[in-house]
Order: sequence, then structure tokens, then C-alpha cells
Amino acid sequence: MAVRWSRLSPQLALTPAMAVTLVAFLGAICWTVYLSFTNSRRFPDYTFIGWRQYQRLLADDSWAMALKNVVILGIGSLLSIVLGFILAALIDKEVRGEGFFRTIFLYPLAVSLIVTGLVWRWLFNPTLGVEHAFHSIGWDWVGFNWLASSQTVMYGIILASVWQSTGFFMALMLAGLKSIHPEIWKAAKLDGVSVWRLYIEIIIPMLKFTFLTCIILLSLGVVKAYDIVVAMTNGGPGNGSYVPAYFAINAYWTKQNLGYGAAAATVMLLMTFVLFLPFLVFAVLRRRREAAA
Repeated sequence: MAVRWSRLSPQLALTPAMAVTLVAFLGAICWTVYLSFTNSRRFPDYTFIGWRQYQRLLADDSWAMALKNVVILGIGSLLSIVLGFILAALIDKEVRGEGFFRTIFLYPLAVSLIVTGLVWRWLFNPTLGVEHAFHSIGWDWVGFNWLASSQTVMYGIILASVWQSTGFFMALMLAGLKSIHPEIWKAAKLDGVSVWRLYIEIIIPMLKFTFLTCIILLSLGVVKAYDIVVAMTNGGPGNGSYVPAYFAINAYWTKQNLGYGAAAATVMLLMTFVLFLPFLVFAVLRRRREAAA
């Protein structure tokens, strides 16, 4: 009896958490998906209208702009992974001042996206920020007011996002580099392998799962990007910095169209699933290979 209780007690302890997950998480997802097929406005209206919200969504220029911007944001934000790897490789060499530089690079992680967005909004302000500083010393040709144009606003958001997230990816890359056996470095040095060949042909392939993890985490963060857009541009100028998360929330709070916002949120869910699926497949294949070995 005691043995049976010891086996059941972990499952019983997890029951409340599982119940909350099923109700609050899966229940909310199912409810949102169902609302996307209704004519809900300010309050839920469970009258079924089929695919009408999705047809309207596909014809919406603002939604097309949001999808375009999320692709631009995703591609541009890959720079944070590249910089994170470079910084991790430099820190891994244990140069003097490693602790100081590690703290400096990790500091942006302690800053919320709202604060990051506000600070970079001030930096881009032509009367307060970097442009004003250059103009004050006579460099009137310098222009840094990227947030004022729909052609450059996403580059400003990318710059702020990269600054905020590079330290996080540096930490992940550094953990991956520390896991590489020291004998590999010694063997490469004895064989006279150059630094570039060592990293490109040996180290980076060994870190493929670390890179995959970084890409998945970055992709999920890009899909749900909202805070930094609100803080920096609030979707402007016009709809030039719309992203899917901002579009979905704006559809309800500003347009008071719950069904429309639910349709946008459901598409975001599908995007997240598509991004997460490769990670799941690689994880399953890796476990099978380890089990076979």
C-alpha cells in the first residue's frame, strides 16, 4: 500500500496544475478559436458565421502589413543570435575583464521591453536623442529619426530588439561553448587548425542544437512581439509598424471587434505551431538516436 501511494502521490500533487493548464490554457485557446468563427463585437456573440472573419482578415491591408513586418523583424533579429555567438566566443576565451563584460552584455536582460522601447524612442527623437547630439556639433547631415517614416520604422524596432536580446542569446551560446570538451580545442591547436576553420567546421556544427534553440526562441518572441512596438511607435506612423500581436489586440481594444481579433490571434497560434513543430521533430529524433546509441 505504501509503495502504491508513493507512486500516486506525484500525480496527485500535479493534479491542480494540470487542471489549471487545461482550463486556463487549452480552454482559452479553444474559446478564442471558436470566437473567430462568430460575429462577436465588444462582447462575445456565439452566432456562428463561418470563415467570414478570416476572409475579411486576408483582405485587410493592415494585416498584410503586419505579416510583412513580422518577417522583417524576424530576419533582422537574427543579428542578435550572430552577435550573441560572437560575444560568447570572445568571453569563452577567458580574457581579462571577462566578468565585467559578461555583466555589461547581460544587463539589457534586466530591462523590460517597455523600458527598452521608451529609451530607444528617446534616442530616435530628433529634438532629444542622437540626431540632436550630432546636429549640436555641426553634423547637420546626420539623420536618425527612423521612427518617423514607415520605410525605416521597423529598422528602429529591430535595433532596439537586438540590443535587448543579444545578451540572452550570448548566455545560451556561452553555455553551449562551455559544454564542448577541452580536448577538442587542444587537438585542433596541435593539428594547426586555424581559428576560422575551427569555429566554422567544428564548433558551429557541434552547437547546431543550441542554434536551433535560439532560432525557435527568437521566432516565438518575434511572433508575439507587442510591448516594444507599443512603447516605441504604438503601431505608427500610420500602420507602418503593425505586427500580428499588435493588430490582434488593437482589433479588440480600438475597433471593439472581438471576433476579428480572435481570428488574428488564431492565425498567430498557427504561426507559432509551425515554428515550434521543427523543434519538436528534432527533439524526438535526437532522443531516438541517443536511445539507439
